[in-house]
This record gives sequence, structure tokens and C-alpha cells, in this order.
Amino acid sequence: MKRRFTLFALVGCLGVACAADSTPTISGIWMMGQSLCDGSESLPVVTGEDSGWGNLTFQRGVRTWLPKDNSATPELRPAELFKLVPLRAQTNGGLGETVANGMADHWQSERFGNDKARAAQAASRFLVACAGQGGRQIQELSSADLSTDVRTPESRRHGGGYYRTSLDDARRAVTHAKEMGAAFRIAALYWMQGEGNGGPTGSLVPTRWDAELPRPEGLAWYRDQLIAYRKQWSADLCAITGQGGELPMFTYQTLGPAGEAQLMAADADRNIWLVGPHYAVPSAINSRTKPGRHGDPIHLSADGERWWGEQVGKVMHRVLDRGEDWQPLRPRSAKIGSGRDSILLDFTVPRPPLVLDTAFLARQEIATKGGFASLAGFRVHDSAGKPLTLTSVEVVAPKQVRLRLSQSLPADKTCRVSYGHPYAAALGTIASLRTGSEQKAEIILTASVSAQLKPLLAEGAFFIASLTGPPTRVAIRAVSEVNGVTVLQYDPAELRNGVPFEAGQSLVAQRSFSYGNLRDSDPEASVHTFADAAYGTRAGQPYPLWNWCVIFSDLAAD
Repeated sequence: MKRRFTLFALVGCLGVACAADSTPTISGIWMMGQSLCDGSESLPVVTGEDSGWGNLTFQRGVRTWLPKDNSATPELRPAELFKLVPLRAQTNGGLGETVANGMADHWQSERFGNDKARAAQAASRFLVACAGQGGRQIQELSSADLSTDVRTPESRRHGGGYYRTSLDDARRAVTHAKEMGAAFRIAALYWMQGEGNGGPTGSLVPTRWDAELPRPEGLAWYRDQLIAYRKQWSADLCAITGQGGELPMFTYQTLGPAGEAQLMAADADRNIWLVGPHYAVPSAINSRTKPGRHGDPIHLSADGERWWGEQVGKVMHRVLDRGEDWQPLRPRSAKIGSGRDSILLDFTVPRPPLVLDTAFLARQEIATKGGFASLAGFRVHDSAGKPLTLTSVEVVAPKQVRLRLSQSLPADKTCRVSYGHPYAAALGTIASLRTGSEQKAEIILTASVSAQLKPLLAEGAFFIASLTGPPTRVAIRAVSEVNGVTVLQYDPAELRNGVPFEAGQSLVAQRSFSYGNLRDSDPEASVHTFADAAYGTRAGQPYPLWNWCVIFSDLAAD
């Protein structure tokens, strides 16, 4: 358990009480990370104008580190680019929306009772800055300068500029706040990195030229690196702002191997808080980066960035203003049932009761003989590594889930549980294929699968992948029904490796991210709503701020 604390003890005046303070207070949220942090391919932006909540950014923009613009010499950046202006998303090449508006606007809304007019006129507001860049590893974002190593590619030689930029941003904020007659403090750090250190076999690599570490050692290495990073970043920023104590860092769970290490770091460091996984938000396969071009599935759409930002802002408020001992939705234990034909899982649940939601997210499943190899995100393997067949997943108590097995587990066997897989519904086989133009081709299935596809279509584009024949995958962007069967439309240019589908192949629908269907019942209302009506069916609806279960592997059941 983390020790409860309030933001007053941590960084001084912030929170609702600041509205009554005569000294204006600007509270920094300092971001660092890679592509999800800098808004790679999160286009078109959905917060292109001042949202009206009174939050701020530098005139330079949220992204304060830019290539070929004093990338290693941030102190030389022109002073006029650091005037404080209303927070909004800006496009810079292939970079778009970030989590900044969702995060700051939600937190500001909580501080002022969802009263936008009061928040806009308040003496306290947030300033958000991000000094990271896509594709970077944790050490490349640190104070270490890997540019001096001859093995570092030219494109990544930035002289430790990311970290130095973050510190220089704080100096600029102190100066400009003082000119405005305001006090400046860092309220929270936000970390959004981890994919860059992923190795080819499910562990982590320290640098681009190091061998992949064995998984246990790799997870421990990243955990220790993240804790050390927070401590140094906190100390260096506090030396600039004059704050005492240590700054809290919030992070998300990346879907790569670093995700479990991030949770380990949050357990080991009382000043690191894991918000949760982001797999429920829409991927950048829904983005429009250029005419006829879409983003990479590992990135987020603009709505996805802003929605996830609200989740982060929600947790920052609960921890730092309310003193909540936050934990993400996560498993606590797994026990084999008395008949050895089921497994009972206990969870830490932020806002009970648990829900197995197959309306908002398509039911995750991999069908197999007699049941499912994976269901609602859950998979089970025995002590020899053999997958066990599931027949159902049931919520049996506000904080408990039971996995039912098709056969009883022998007395001499143990088992382990994991959670998270990208496959959704099996779609049957391809009856025929039809090509309409260079940009349009169709797959005609042998039956109707509209019911299974409804939640996938609601969130936007989704993938189909071949289970038989040549392996291939493509994004589906339109679906229709003709003569009682489903027709899937796609762009042949998006075929994986250019490999076409074939008649008779078995198909499965697939989300961009590994996921599961387990969430809590958090009633928190969002500040923003889905804004991009070019995909899915959710435009105008609020972002649901439920907490989804973290991805995990190898949870031992006894």
C-alpha cells in the first residue's frame, strides 16, 4: 500500500483551495516519452482551439523538443516562444493531438466542480509541456548522452537534448510565471514510454546494440531504470523550481513487455502511480495522416489521446487532491476451485463491481474444440505449458471472476493465468473475393457476422487476419450485408506485406491492441466527448472513464 498524501504536502499550493489564494499559481504537468506521448499520427487534432478550461501551454506548443531546432541546446531557443498561451493541440508534420488537453482539462474540471466559467477565471491553472520524441528508449530520454557512442544512428544523436529540454522548460516557466505575478510549481510528472525497449522475444533490451535480457532480469532492469529516472528528474526539476520533497510520476501500462515492469515500478516506488492500460481507446488506424493514408496501429487516434488524457487527469486528481491510495484494476490472487474445474480470481477494483463488457469492446475470444483457448482476455496454461480450454468467464462477486475449465485439472498439475489478446470473433471462411478498384476490394463471407462486428464498427476500423493459408492481415473500414452474408471492404494497399487473401481461408477479427473485457464501474464523467465523426459511431458521446484490467501474464493459481 502506498502512503496517502495530499498535494499540499508534496508541492505546496494546488487544488481547490488555490482558488481562494491571492497569488496566482501555475502548476506544471511535465511529460516525457515516445510516440504516444508526442502524438505521433494522432490526426486530425480534436482540440485545435482553446477548450476554455483556462489551461496553458508555451507559445512554442506542448511539444517543446523539436528536431533541428536547438535539439541539443535548448537554452538557445528564442524567449518569445515561451509566452504562456491557452492550451490546445497543434499539428507538426505527422504529430497531432497529445494527452495534454484531456489530462489538464479533466483535472481542472475536478478542481472547480465542472464549472468551466469559474475555472477559466481562476487564479490556478495548469501548464503542460512534453520534451520527448517517438521511438526513443528510456536511456535516450535520460540525462545520459548516448550520442557519443559511435553505434548510435545519426538520426538519434541529440546530445541528451530531451532531458535538458525538459529542465530548460521548467526554467522558462519559472521566469514567465514570475513576469505574470504568478508562482510556478511542478504538480506531476507523466511518463509514456516503454515500447522502445521491447525485445524480439518478449523481454527488454537496455540499448539498441545490447542483447535482449532474460525476461525476469529485463523486467527488473526496466523497473529500476524507471525508478531512478523519476528520482533524478524530480530532484533536477525541484532544484529549478525551489520545491521540496519528491515529485509524483504517473504512467500508463504499455502493451509491450515494459508494461509489467511499469507496474513493478509503481509497487516499488511510492511516488510512481500506474493509471492503467490504454487498450480501450481507438488506435491510429483511424487517423488520417495524409489523403488516403492512415496511422500505424500502435499509435492512438486524436480522440484516443484526449480520452486517455482524461483517464490520467482523473487519477492525478484522486491521488494528489483527494489523497486516494490509487491502484489500477489488477489481479490479487488466483485459486483452483475445489472440483479443480475452475479458477477463482480476486482483483483490486478501483470502483466495484466488476463488469465483463462485451457491448463496448467486442468479446475477446479464440474458439477451440469444446470451448475457448482465450475468452474475455483470459488464457490458462498448465505447469507443462499446455493451454487449457475455457468454457466460460463469469463475474461471481464485485471483485471476483471465475474461469471455468472444460476438464478438471489433474491433482498433480498446477496452472497459470494470463490476460490480454488481440483476437476478437471468428468470422468463418471466405466465400469469394471481388476487386472494384485500386483502392477498394471486398471479401464476401459465407454467413452474416454483423452482431459480432457491431462493437468493432462502433469504435472504428478493425483488422481481419487469416487463420489458414498464407498469413496476411488488413484493416477493414466498411462493412455491408448482401443477400444475408457479410461483405468486408478494404484497400489492397493496406495488405500486410502485400499478401492477398484467398477463397476458403478462415478469418478472425482483430483489434489493434491486446485487450480483454474486464472493467470496473467507475461513474466518473468526462469533460470532452468523441469528436471525430469520420470513423465509428461514437461522435458526440462522452468518453467512458471506466478502468480496464491491466495486462498480465503467468499469474500462478494454487
